This record gives sequence, C-alpha cells and structure tokens, in this order.
Amino acid sequence: MEENKIYEKEHTINENYRQKPKVAVYVCHCGGNISDVVDVKKVAEELSKYHDVAISREYAFMCSSTGQDYIVEDIQKNGINRVVIAACSPALHELTFRGALQRAGLNPYLYEHVNIREQVSWVHKNDKEGATKKAISLVKAGVEKVLRQDPLNSIRVEAVKTVAVIGGGVSGMRAALSVAKNGLNAVIIEKSDKLGGKLNRSGNVYPTGEKAISVAENLSKEVLSSDKIKVYFNSEITFVSGYVGNFQINVKRKNGEYEKIKAGAIIIATGFDNYKPYEGEYGYGLNKFVLTLPEFIEALEKSGPGKFNYNGKDINSVSFIHCVGSRQIDGIDKPGKNGKINEYCSRVCCTSLINTANNLKTKYPDVEVFDIYTDIRTYGMDHESYYKEASKNDVIFFRRPLEERPSVEFDGAKIKIKTKDVLTMNEDMEIETDMVVLGVGMVPNDITDLVEYMKLPKSSDGFLQEVHPKLRPVEVANNGIFIAGTAQGPMDILESLQASNTAAVKAAALLASGDIPLDPFVAVVDEDKCTGCEKCPKECSYSGALTMIEKEVNGKKKKVAYVNAALCKGCGACAAVCEPRAINVAGWSLDQFDAMVEAIAKE
Repeated sequence: MEENKIYEKEHTINENYRQKPKVAVYVCHCGGNISDVVDVKKVAEELSKYHDVAISREYAFMCSSTGQDYIVEDIQKNGINRVVIAACSPALHELTFRGALQRAGLNPYLYEHVNIREQVSWVHKNDKEGATKKAISLVKAGVEKVLRQDPLNSIRVEAVKTVAVIGGGVSGMRAALSVAKNGLNAVIIEKSDKLGGKLNRSGNVYPTGEKAISVAENLSKEVLSSDKIKVYFNSEITFVSGYVGNFQINVKRKNGEYEKIKAGAIIIATGFDNYKPYEGEYGYGLNKFVLTLPEFIEALEKSGPGKFNYNGKDINSVSFIHCVGSRQIDGIDKPGKNGKINEYCSRVCCTSLINTANNLKTKYPDVEVFDIYTDIRTYGMDHESYYKEASKNDVIFFRRPLEERPSVEFDGAKIKIKTKDVLTMNEDMEIETDMVVLGVGMVPNDITDLVEYMKLPKSSDGFLQEVHPKLRPVEVANNGIFIAGTAQGPMDILESLQASNTAAVKAAALLASGDIPLDPFVAVVDEDKCTGCEKCPKECSYSGALTMIEKEVNGKKKKVAYVNAALCKGCGACAAVCEPRAINVAGWSLDQFDAMVEAIAKE
C-alpha cells in the first residue's frame, strides 16, 4: 500500500540538557498506596546522595498540580535537565509528567518513570524494609537510565481524514454520525443488508419505551442521508493492514466485488450476541414452551387480544429465570464451546426481564407471573421503578441461592420448576407453570478474524479490552483503533450511544490536524554496524515494520535493516538477535539496560 509521510517533529526545548547532567528525583506517597509500605523519606534521602542527582524530593501526590509545579520550578530555576519519578504505573501518568517537562521547556523524553507501587509496595506489604531497599535500587537504576537518555522527537504520520466504522448497529450508526458532525468522512462496513443490528426486531426499548425498529429506522435514515457517510452493505472484511493515520481495510462484497478502504482511524462497533442455552439447559430445546427472553419478547409482541395463546396453548402462567449464561460458577455450570464459563454479570438482563414481565401483565393482567432470581441488579437511573411496578403487578419473586440452580421438569403438558427460596429461609418450592422464559445474558460476537488481523486485545470475558477503564475507556492498545458499545462489554442502549460518541470524538480529535504524533520508542538502526544478516526481520512480529533494503553507506552499497517507524512497536525482539548490536530501541538502548542492571547488582 502507498505509505503516508513519516517524519520527526522537534520539540521546542531549552539547551540545558547539553550541560552536565543534573537529575531530579521525585518520590510519590501515592496517598498512602506507596508510603504505607515504602519509607519514601529514606528513598529520597538515599537518592540525594547518588551521583549526578541534584534534587531529591518526596511528596504526597506528584501527579497533582502542586507536584507538577515542583518539577517545572526545579527545571526552570535550578537547571534540572533529567527527571526520575518514582510513583504508580506509568500507564496512568506518564503523559502527565511528560507534559510537565514540556511546559518547563525540557524535552519530554528526558524523563524516566519508576513504578514503585505495583512493583514494590503492592507486592511487598509484609516486608517494609525489603520494599524500601527494593525501591531505592529501582530508582537508582532509573537514574542510570535517564543519564544515558538522549532527547527524542515525536514521530509524525500524515493522516487520512476518514474513519472506518465496523458494524452498522446502533453503536456504529451513532459513531458514524458523530464523526460526520465533527467534519470528517465516515465509512460503515456492515455484514448484513440493512443497518440497525439487534434493534431490527419487534418490541420496545427501555427506558424510553420507543419501538426498537423505529429507533433503528430513524438512525438509519439519518445515516443514509448524510453526504459524509458511506455504507458498505453485505460486506466482509478479509484483511486489515497499515497503521494509525493510514489503515487499509480489504472488503469483500456479497456479489464477489472487492474494495480497499483507506482510513486514518477505526471504530469497532461489532456488537454482542445473546447467550444461546445448550440443549437441556433449564429444559431449553426439549420443550417448545421454554423460550429465551428475546424469543418471548417477539412472541408477546405478536400475540393477539383476549387470552395469551402461544403455539395453540392458552398461557395462564409464565416463570422467568434470571442469570442464564451470566454469573456462571466453575464446577456448577457447563462451559461453552471455548471451554470457559461466563463469570461476568450482563448488567441489562434484570431490568429487561422485569420490564418484559410488566409488559406481559399490562397486556394480559390475568396471567400469573413468577420471577426466580439470584440478585436483582436494576442499576440504571430510575430502573428500580421497574421492580416496584412489578411488585404492584403481583409478580411473585423467589430468590434462589447463588450456587444452586432451579430444575425444570416436564410431566406431560405440565412444567414444574423446583428451587429453594432464600426469602423463606431456603424453603423448597415447586412452581407449576405453562411457560418458562430464560433471561439470557450478553456474549461477545465472534470477531476472531478481526482480532487476528488487528492484533486486538481481549478481556478474560472475551470482549475487547480498553487500555484503562477511567483514563482511556474507549481506546485499545493499538494506536488509532477505538471501541464502541457492546463490543467492549454488556451495556444498555444509552450507554452504547454514549460510548460511541466518545469513540467518535476521540477519533476526530486524533485526525483533526494534518498529522498524528506517535511515541518515538521505536527501533533505530546503526547502518555502519549493520551486517545485513537478515536475522532481525525474521524475528519481527509486526508485518512491514522491519525490512531489508539496499542502500549506499559510506560510499558503498550494502544491505541494511530498515524500520518503518509507524509500524514498529518498540518490542526489542530485533535488538535481541542483533549480534553486532546495530539495532537499539530509542529510549531503551542496550547501553541503558547494561547500566540499569549494574546499578541493581551493586545494591
């Protein structure tokens, strides 16, 4: 594929880094997370005696504005030209501290972050003296590393100002509309022949009570009428390549045509699937009057006036069972095809089930309704009102023990449910009912191919995994790729819409300027040392990141390794196999590692 321009952009910095190194060390209490175990005063005191350390401080919260002000002031007034911060995980506040250095006029990469929370205080709570010694050792290693650090410049890549949205459900449509409103073009890639996803069904959505199909149709009309959104229907993604700012998505259309879509960012809105009970689970598949909740909602919507009739049978009683396919317990519940159980709560099932019970009572007041639950989790705003309404509608609730499952038995035309009831001191209950409705949970859609193409991270529950639930809630570790809605985990429609807007705004902000800044921690080749042995490309896991080219070096043509900085992830696998040490990772050179190891070994 044609590559966008990749270049470095220098930071506006002062020149004091060229002078003799003056390191400042800052040790954070982390509000007791660190200082309750590590003697932070002793760490700061010991580092103050270490060579080339000009200032050593400890403070309650280094990430606070006051903590950052200390750093800025020391750089500007005391000539500090290297910074080491001993605190929590760099995943949380590395960008915060880089920003402080940049505000002070120092190159933001002349800084080393030492994690003494996760790597020290949290794992050595019973050995405070040992934890303190370890912290001192690690911080000294950080000083040795930063002393050998050169100022780095951000890598910049030109960006295609189009966002590709994978999935045309409610999340995908909302994301595309939000992208368009932010002035960018959007492309929706949808595998079916219409937009709307799970909303293309009968029944209402809560909490608004709108018809599901109406919500889908209204959003679909808005999408299809936008001149900034193009929709590919009946399309299957066959490959994804490239990098942030310049992705290429290969798409196969149902009639055999192939398309190549270029995008600067990707939003994954592939949605969810309903848990499918295995044959015999609570009698499912053995009796036509055992339905999943989605199946029952459709049946209720299609039922006529008078008595509730299903499959030629008048239904006088319906029993709902919660947590089918969610909150499963190892050793009690049967694993799925992937060999795993679903331990998570699907979050929306309780409210959806109780809302459906209320709809049933509204339409057919004479039908008896029983509700068998573990815990009722109506977590959304005003969702508790559904439970209160169900109580007023004479829905009878039974709370089963967490580790016991109700049994569903068939005796001719009769269905019997046996369960214990916690509300009556674990009394054994037998419920005779005409119909059983299983409140099935959410499971991730099967997007194995996409996960493989883009090397996407997944949580232990099988959904796509964000970088951080609070700080980067819709971003994955891969630059330029965002997640929206239930591809990330169980959500209701309002939450999905909010997540989609967030992902779209993130993508729009990324592509707003003419280029995209990337961290400079990529492999760098010393062409003089490179022997052209070709070992490093074989070791590289990232397609196109490291190749061999022929180049003139010192007046002679030779084969040398070439790094595509936009594709390189800085993993260091190439450096590990390079015998002449011709490859280093910027900011993590072999010389720096040697010095760090020596500093730790001396302790």
